[in-house]
Amino acid sequence: MWRMFVDRRFLVTGATGFIGATLTRRLVREGAEVHVLVRASSDLWRLEGMLDSIQLHQVDLRDADRLRDAVAQIKPTIIYHCAAFGGYPDQTDAELMLETNLRGTLNLLRALTDHPYECLVNTGSSSEYGLKTAPMREDDRLEPVSFYGVTKVSATLACQATARATGRPIVTLRPFSPFGPYEEPTRLIPTVIMSCLLEKDPELTSGDQVRDFIFVEDVVDCFLRLAETRLPPGEIINVGGGRQHTVREVVERIIALCGASVSPKWGTIPKRPHEATTWVADISKAKTLLHWQPSTNLDEGLQKTIAWFKEHMSLYASA
Repeated sequence: MWRMFVDRRFLVTGATGFIGATLTRRLVREGAEVHVLVRASSDLWRLEGMLDSIQLHQVDLRDADRLRDAVAQIKPTIIYHCAAFGGYPDQTDAELMLETNLRGTLNLLRALTDHPYECLVNTGSSSEYGLKTAPMREDDRLEPVSFYGVTKVSATLACQATARATGRPIVTLRPFSPFGPYEEPTRLIPTVIMSCLLEKDPELTSGDQVRDFIFVEDVVDCFLRLAETRLPPGEIINVGGGRQHTVREVVERIIALCGASVSPKWGTIPKRPHEATTWVADISKAKTLLHWQPSTNLDEGLQKTIAWFKEHMSLYASA
């Protein structure tokens, strides 16, 4: 067990989401004391099988009073703030994005005001950068092209301003395009894997979009290193693979690794607006400050994800 798991209490917001659940599962495997905040309407399917190993607290981040009471009860040592809304195409409610991503973050910061803790990791997003023509650096100008990106920028700046004003150990991790077990079924990689396993031709966009894909367990490794590394208050760190791939390239790799005979229906789904020709993280800061770099290449991550889906397709039966 890492030293960081001894005599520490971990609090995870957004633990029912893809990254939050993967992080929670890792913490449980390491024997940590884990507390998670869930809403009354939260679907706990990603947490099945470990509910007896974590402590659930039914709290909506938008409820400042209840959140303050929960934090006072838990007294967390390490806080991983993963809760967010608006990252998926069907999540279009701008008011809910604002309330969840910004108001929820502000409520969490305020709830922790009088509580000592070792680290608060805010989960940002590559959507904060907007359209760039070179690998994205943490000090780039932030020019989001979606309202989701606007609210994530606002939350990151609120965390950074609070950290600098108070000296509190608050840092932000900006994931690029994580993939792996338990990912949302409507996302590219799960959609194509399930199509291959069911021998159905996947309907896709033109496939020329680019993404910096990173295996989710590598993202979790970076979360854990952040909690063990003392960084300047308000620091921001990219976490990505450091290499971009086209959607077409990834789809072709999945089909080959599955040994499937499906034929992608390219261009049957419209592309999202404002697609970039460059979408890749500059991860030099993570390498320098955290001594971290991805340990799983694209093919290895896809192979692990495909193997997991073969064993867990029933979880996506209603998808």
